[in-house]
Amino acid sequence: MKDKNKIFGIRPVIEAINSDKQIDRVYIKKGLSGEGFGELFTLIRNKKIAFQYVPVEKLDRVTSKNHQGIIAFLPEIEYYQLEDVIPFVYENKKVPLILLLDKITDVRNFGAIARTAECSGVDAIVIPARNSAQINADAIKTSAGALLKIPVCKVEDLFEAIIFLQESGLQIISVSEKAKENYFEMDLTKPTAFILGSEESGISPKYIKMSDFQTKIPMLGEIESLNVSVACGIILYEAVKQRL
Repeated sequence: MKDKNKIFGIRPVIEAINSDKQIDRVYIKKGLSGEGFGELFTLIRNKKIAFQYVPVEKLDRVTSKNHQGIIAFLPEIEYYQLEDVIPFVYENKKVPLILLLDKITDVRNFGAIARTAECSGVDAIVIPARNSAQINADAIKTSAGALLKIPVCKVEDLFEAIIFLQESGLQIISVSEKAKENYFEMDLTKPTAFILGSEESGISPKYIKMSDFQTKIPMLGEIESLNVSVACGIILYEAVKQRL
């Protein structure tokens, strides 16, 4: 069965996946088993759909209908393939500007980042399938509708996205307070992808290691870091200034 944003029941979810319908994530009742579930779980793993085991009480709070231990959530927006976005940008004779978000889970921060990204001409926002803010009504509202306009690419791992972007000619720049170079010392007129991390843990070390450059926003006060959406605005508009 289905409503506007959800599909529930083993067979309906199987049919949705087989028809290539975009699935944001799936809730699975803890301890669920059986032949039908085995078929569904194989599809979920093969399609690399995010899933979470939850108690039945959580499923019951989502819907009072017969969910059979399975609820699939449909995305609020249509996701894009990064492999399609970059060629499109180049074909339109634009210098790519991409934003990769690592473990940014706060919905309001995510919405604010998307709003700034759209205003500053970012070509796509790339997020991981897990450990990322849900793109829900609150995120869309905070973004002032930007999430309905700017391409969002959901990837299984940012690692592969970074490799693809580098092979496509983009420089990868990690924005970190531990960097030595200031953001206004970077050449942002080149094809560029910025990586921004959460305020709690920053960018994952493996992504920093993959980056071509690291840059920072100088802090002159006693507080050591900015809100991530504010930092994003500063960095993106430096790119705008240089490109104008």
